[in-house]
Amino acid sequence: MVNLGLFSGAKRAKSVNVRFRLPYYTHWGQSLVVCGSDSLVGSWNVKKGLLLSPVHQGDQLIWCGSIAVSNGFECEYNYYVVDDNRNVLRWEKGNRRKVLLPQGLQGGEVIELRDLWQTGADAIPFKSAFKDVIFGRSSTLSIERPLGNFIHSLDEDDSVLVHFKICCPNIEEDTRIYVIGSSSKLGQWKVQNGIKLSHAGDSIWHGDCILQFSDFPLKYKYCKYGKAGVISSEFGQNRDLLLDASNFPPRYISLSDGMLRDLPWRGSGVAIPMFSVRSDDDLGVGEFLDLKLLVDWAVESGLHLVQLLPVNDTSVHGMWWDSYPYSSLSVFALHPLYLRVQALSDNIPEDIKLEIQKEKVELDGKDVDYEATMAAKLTLAQKIFAREKDSILNSSSFQKYLSENEEWLKPYAAFCFLRDFFETSDHSQWGRFSQFSKDKLEKLISKDSLHYDVICFHYYIQYHLHQQLLEAANYGRKKGVILKGDLPIGVDRNSVDTWVYPTLFRMNTSTGAPPDYFDKNGQNWGFPTYNWEEMSKDNYAWWRARLTQMSNYFTAYRIDHILGFFRIWELPEHAMTGLVGKFRPSIPLSQEELEREGIWDFDRLSRPYIKAEFLQDKFGAAWGFIASHFLNEYQKNFYEFKEQCNTEKKIASKLKSLVEETQLQNPDQIRRSLFDLIQNIVLMRDPENPRSFYPRFNLEDTSSFNDLDDHSKDVLKRLYYDYYFHRQEDLWRKNALKTLPVLLDSSDMLACGEDLGLIPSCVHPVMEELGLIGLRIQRMPNEPDLEFGIPSQYSYMTVCAPSCHDCSTLRAWWEEDEERRRRFMKNIIESDILPPSQCIPEIAYFIIKQHFEAPSMWAIFPLQDLLALKEEYTTRPAKEETINDPTNPKHYWRFRSHVTLESLMKDKELQATIKGLSLESGRSVPHDEAKPASKPIPVDVEAKKEKSSLATKSNGIPQKETLAVT
Repeated sequence: MVNLGLFSGAKRAKSVNVRFRLPYYTHWGQSLVVCGSDSLVGSWNVKKGLLLSPVHQGDQLIWCGSIAVSNGFECEYNYYVVDDNRNVLRWEKGNRRKVLLPQGLQGGEVIELRDLWQTGADAIPFKSAFKDVIFGRSSTLSIERPLGNFIHSLDEDDSVLVHFKICCPNIEEDTRIYVIGSSSKLGQWKVQNGIKLSHAGDSIWHGDCILQFSDFPLKYKYCKYGKAGVISSEFGQNRDLLLDASNFPPRYISLSDGMLRDLPWRGSGVAIPMFSVRSDDDLGVGEFLDLKLLVDWAVESGLHLVQLLPVNDTSVHGMWWDSYPYSSLSVFALHPLYLRVQALSDNIPEDIKLEIQKEKVELDGKDVDYEATMAAKLTLAQKIFAREKDSILNSSSFQKYLSENEEWLKPYAAFCFLRDFFETSDHSQWGRFSQFSKDKLEKLISKDSLHYDVICFHYYIQYHLHQQLLEAANYGRKKGVILKGDLPIGVDRNSVDTWVYPTLFRMNTSTGAPPDYFDKNGQNWGFPTYNWEEMSKDNYAWWRARLTQMSNYFTAYRIDHILGFFRIWELPEHAMTGLVGKFRPSIPLSQEELEREGIWDFDRLSRPYIKAEFLQDKFGAAWGFIASHFLNEYQKNFYEFKEQCNTEKKIASKLKSLVEETQLQNPDQIRRSLFDLIQNIVLMRDPENPRSFYPRFNLEDTSSFNDLDDHSKDVLKRLYYDYYFHRQEDLWRKNALKTLPVLLDSSDMLACGEDLGLIPSCVHPVMEELGLIGLRIQRMPNEPDLEFGIPSQYSYMTVCAPSCHDCSTLRAWWEEDEERRRRFMKNIIESDILPPSQCIPEIAYFIIKQHFEAPSMWAIFPLQDLLALKEEYTTRPAKEETINDPTNPKHYWRFRSHVTLESLMKDKELQATIKGLSLESGRSVPHDEAKPASKPIPVDVEAKKEKSSLATKSNGIPQKETLAVT
């Protein structure tokens, strides 16, 4: 091996040689750099860091380098992968490393730091979800010996001091960690004679041992010695320790051995929107304080996590449209809908208490009445505010909250006042207040203003929402239950954020998704796209503040539409559907590129291709009437849209007027047909660069494409495939690696990414690199050749679920399609018998059990799917339990559970069934020392007439033995 870092005798006499050593495979043109807090390793400037050199050792590529330091030297450092120009390509995750030298080193000594690259997955145990909630007991262990405290010194010339260091984040009380190995100094594989390690804090255990040269090569491993003398060794092959074949082998080796190779932790949870929770105390909708009871139910059911939809204020329109939880009025403000008015004061007068009770009765409906509930809560809150505003607003608690949140809270309160004053959230209609400025803001919120009480009322509501959600979040932490939030990909076009930070958004665009499982015509969410270039100028401060705010309440979160951080489906602002869009960023087809391929007629390809025969087919005898109002004939039998009708929004507006004037029949069908015509294009011209083009999604489905000559078809099909599946991959990967790490580093919450839909090949490698947990829904498999996902084959870094809020529930899905039921019965349950038409409890049990037994880190179930385990909870029609219909942009999000939390707390049978599934599948449960007395079974359904048979193996794959189900 190359002798690295040799110094002259004079140099060695005065300094210590620190060697860095890391096994890591790189691609051609890539190198490794050590960069850290000291100037010798670049002072955190990677371009000035220590460039390492590669050496092959067996089948490993080892990167090495050294620096000469004075005795007592300390610094932090990390490893970075760079290109030939030292541009950072990736960096390791997790905590910063530390150089801590043994005391009493003589000049010229060599200490070698043998490290392992820290992946995103390695950092997961240190996220607050695990560190503070799941593994909370481990974090309270006392420090036995701090890092850098070496208890041995070297005397003999042929000896080496080896310092062992291992990370063990999940340690039960009274558990000890040992290192054992092939040397007699390591007990010759006997734990009682091995080296007992000491806890150094932050889940690190360490110890040192003096070995002779003859002890090498050394084989060793770590093991746990627990209660009652139970010994468990780490999994996998023994670890190896070789001495470098150099003239000056190190006398001190510090081994950073990464994570203890233990059984991977697996947990389970329940998902339900906040608005869907029902309790005896709520006022027509779930409330933040209900989460305490939901946490109690989760604990009793053996669940470690409660997952919510976004809880930010969405009060944009002042009507039921605001029930859409992903269209934020403010990404910082909480939704007044979830306020418990009874908890606003300890001194609510009797007349207001009676009014609250009256509203409780009137609002206790099957579904959420969004408008009535909002009106009732705000009216009641205003009455209580009027009585106690002075005491609350002058309290030290409120003043502290205002001081810590004024950066977003003051603009939010001003926006709400202006929204109500002008009767619109469209801030372009606010006259001189259309353009935000701090001077205008200060005047609006001034104590001298006539509307100061209105401003303070919004402060007051947010303060109490904060207190109530924080109380619930702290309760969950104490009980060992993670509260998981949701990070929407967009904000409403008419929001506080677009008003205060207009340069951060492309207001002439709209976000959505291309055609996928949810909608064959694509989706248009209406949000403006992000101006990432502008956001990068302050290192994404808006995003960092947003994540910091979330972490006040949540220890885990779901990143909605994580693909949007690689690329977003961008539509023109005037679009209503989601079909005719393009990806941003993306590399377009250039006019030169197309011309080289023999494509010349760009007007023909990029304008709607409308022939008279198309009009006759779509509109029949009425085609002439439609053409006269919407189209011009620019040449014989060829038409184009009139100027006042040449966008989807213009068409909708014109059609609405026409219906009012003429009583036109079937306007929805006419609109769809007109949209088909305006979408009948092959290429879209870039509005910012007329020599750049984007192929329309599914261009082969258009009659415009089908009327082309064969050469043009072949060229455009090839370029289409290249645009959507090849040329963008490196660009999108780099884009995600600019933005996602900033989000992930903004807090210590556990991050999960919703990666459903059309997935570019670059996505999952980036998610793996960053330690992002993906989502697996059985009916939407990632594998193109599968109709149904196979939970037993999911990877560990996933959340698995049988359904989610964007699709039908397990029961509804089962009942929707008879032929699909049969295929599921045959291919997954491995039975040829006729499946029951209803999703009876034993069918639900089989599917849910599959997910519990999956290797996924998390199995998270919508509450509706867990209730399907018991027949008495399946009386409500399954279709009514669906939370969202992604194909309907005006869907009313109003599902409310038909079972109260208090009732669920009394149902010990259901709790035992769910907890039994967790325990039997090897998943962790809160306080899992409490084992069930007997195996819970699903509810008896023998009275059913339809019968089936199924049973499962421990891995979720069916066995041939049968159990009667109906």
